[in-house]
Amino acid sequence: MTETRRDVPREEWLAAARAALAEGHAFLDLLTAVDLDAEGFEVLLRLWDPVRRTGVLLATRCPRDDARVPSVVPALAGAAWHERATAEMFGIAFEGHETAPLLLPEGFGAHPLRKDFALAARAAKRWPGRKEPGESEGDLPATRRRRLSPPGVPEGWDTP
Repeated sequence: MTETRRDVPREEWLAAARAALAEGHAFLDLLTAVDLDAEGFEVLLRLWDPVRRTGVLLATRCPRDDARVPSVVPALAGAAWHERATAEMFGIAFEGHETAPLLLPEGFGAHPLRKDFALAARAAKRWPGRKEPGESEGDLPATRRRRLSPPGVPEGWDTP
């Protein structure tokens, strides 16, 4: 089993997907994104050739202020669901594909897999939280320390 990574410019994203398909990588394994903070987003497409047992990972980048890539749905119809989920969770537009909401409630208005998304549930619970049901305050060490904001909660949010 081998896998190769190919970094492609976003203008060549669809062409790179078609080239991988022509090589026999016909099984769509994954299409998602990674938030790289100030560097923007990296969109990843993993295709697999089940006969030769080889894979190809296509990667492209787009800036935060212009988060869009061409859709691969014209070449891979099965990518439609993946593009909709990625668009909704990261706020990345897939040109040529109408990405209607899929996973979040209507009117949610945010992208929860972005690093700048505030994790309000963590702000609403005491931090550090209980690890197992049934643990109580008496189970915690008696020494007190400065309260920290939990990971994913911006500084200045009111936590209990």
